[in-house]
Amino acid sequence: MDPWHDIERSIRLASGAPFAIESRAGIAGGCINECYVVRGEGRAYFVKVNAPDKAEMFSAEAAGLNEIAGTRTVRVPQPVCNGACPAASWLVLEHLELGPGDGRSMGELGRNLARMHRVTAQLFGWERDNTIGATPQPNTRSGDWIAFWREQRLGFQLKLAAANGHGGRLTASGERLLEKLPAFFAGRAPPPSLLHGDLWSGNAGRAADGDPVIYDPAVYYGDREADLAMTELFGGFPPSFYEAYRAEYPLDAGYQTRKHLYNLYHVLNHLNLFGGGYRAQAERMIERLLAQT
Repeated sequence: MDPWHDIERSIRLASGAPFAIESRAGIAGGCINECYVVRGEGRAYFVKVNAPDKAEMFSAEAAGLNEIAGTRTVRVPQPVCNGACPAASWLVLEHLELGPGDGRSMGELGRNLARMHRVTAQLFGWERDNTIGATPQPNTRSGDWIAFWREQRLGFQLKLAAANGHGGRLTASGERLLEKLPAFFAGRAPPPSLLHGDLWSGNAGRAADGDPVIYDPAVYYGDREADLAMTELFGGFPPSFYEAYRAEYPLDAGYQTRKHLYNLYHVLNHLNLFGGGYRAQAERMIERLLAQT
């Protein structure tokens, strides 16, 4: 079955204007979804397509983009519509011509992200669960950050890893680390800041007008250091980003240790998604963290 007539109709209803797809080009968009740029009526849209049962994932992504956009701090692609039919589910976004960030735009991104992190909630978590990559990400609200990180982030991933056949030493050392989490937060009580949640270099870029843009979020409210930590994974961001961020919102003492605690979550998630050498990397990170308690 072809979902594109349903996607066209969804765009027409959301935009309130005629729309028919005149061209459709597949583009690289990660390993989770099929991604396209569709054009018609003088307009262009970016469309993500997946199986029908992924409709909730797309709904949560659209809500996360709207949550960030509502702060008027960091630019994100504007959600247009999302939906599902028997053949597929989809998310339609405004189409932005994106390129790699330069020193100026990444400095601006650092400042803007710091301002977004000053947007806070009363509780950690979010109004709904979402996904981190293709993995479910629970966001049940909590007033206790350490408990939230223990149960809904590291603990969740460790249980999933055990279910995927990665138990044994990883489970045992991981459980020891969970018991010692309070030691990393002595004298520190972070506020629940709005987080992108999956902020690595592949989820940030520069629009044609020079504005920095972030996308593909896994939104929740948590310790802002979790966002900063992930920017240092997988190649990292340029110095202009960190200099501008720290000038706008200085980091607390202990970040250089806690960033590994936060990045462990993403390494465990990559283990659960892809296997391979991520298990050894996760085990090394846990042992290093245990040695610092």
